[in-house]
Amino acid sequence: MNALELYDRITEGRTKFVRVDELCRAAASASAGILPTEKELLEEGRLAQRDKKGLEKKQGRFLAEILSDPAAGMHLCHAMLLPLKVSRERFSEYDARGEIPLAGAHLKRSGKAAVVTMSNPRYLNAEDDTTLEGLEIAIDLALLDPKTEVCVLRGGPVEHPKWAGKRLFGAGINLTHLYQGKIRYLWYLIRDLGLVNKLYRGLALPDFSPEENSIEKLWIAAVDGFAIGGHCQILLTMDHTIAAEDAYLTLPARKEGIVPGAANLRLARFVGDRIARQAVMAERRIDCDSPEGRLICDEIVAPGEMELAIERTVDKLTGSGVVSAAGNRRAFRIAQEPLDTFRRYMAVYAREQAHCHFSPALIANLERNWNAANRK
Repeated sequence: MNALELYDRITEGRTKFVRVDELCRAAASASAGILPTEKELLEEGRLAQRDKKGLEKKQGRFLAEILSDPAAGMHLCHAMLLPLKVSRERFSEYDARGEIPLAGAHLKRSGKAAVVTMSNPRYLNAEDDTTLEGLEIAIDLALLDPKTEVCVLRGGPVEHPKWAGKRLFGAGINLTHLYQGKIRYLWYLIRDLGLVNKLYRGLALPDFSPEENSIEKLWIAAVDGFAIGGHCQILLTMDHTIAAEDAYLTLPARKEGIVPGAANLRLARFVGDRIARQAVMAERRIDCDSPEGRLICDEIVAPGEMELAIERTVDKLTGSGVVSAAGNRRAFRIAQEPLDTFRRYMAVYAREQAHCHFSPALIANLERNWNAANRK
């Protein structure tokens, strides 16, 4: 049984939505040898990255085949844009209190804005398996909240001595956990098909194409310190970005040995092909307060003025109502990045990231550029 036949069987002829993690579990149970079993993955998960056998490469090939098919791939993209079941379950808790703490994120209602604060203070707000679900729940709830009109995304204070107590937007993927083997391959697909794409496309509805109808709000990013790797990728989905004048952006994917999410698809729309390639392949740093940085960031402010700048932007974007926001977002997307274009990109990403994630070069890069062997 091939991947598409399995997908059709598991989704009951594409009448049932199944997320990538559940899909891979179901496929492993339905057809022996196609994908690694839960037991095999558990054993593999205990190993450092350098000692893994690369069993999850099969998941990459399986998902790439599904995403390469227009019908199955679009159906899977739709499934990943639906609100999580746990988000629906926790909405009443958030609605009653006006805020909710989550693993890796905190959501608070503030006037007309739902403010999502990314939080992993020990690791400079880096993303890993401990933050993945919590951040997606926060994004779901912020979009589902009928009492707010816009959303704000910001990094929380961190613990590192150099930055202690200061806010940082985020340091990208947790390279220490990556080296230690604590980040599974499916993490990349769940993140980019799920929470990052929800920032860009909103929440899908079961009975409508995501390109025709969705739950959407404008997103405002507030960049303190830096946005590295995955956090720079997130900025490419925002509607308005405010950055501190001393903040900077980098996409050090080559030094890490991985593909930087959907940045290869989106960054060139902001800064052009040459600068995008320099950023991804040659670690070009982009200072927010530079001509290139201002192609990504809408407003540059002094670090001490960030709070006022956020309030001012929320007031500006909601002052005349936001009735056309969803329509304008959809109109931009259909011209720039239709869902089918994203699907085709993710088919390549699923295959190539599986190869990179288990490449010996990744380990060598982390040891050379990150001193990963000596970090805890």
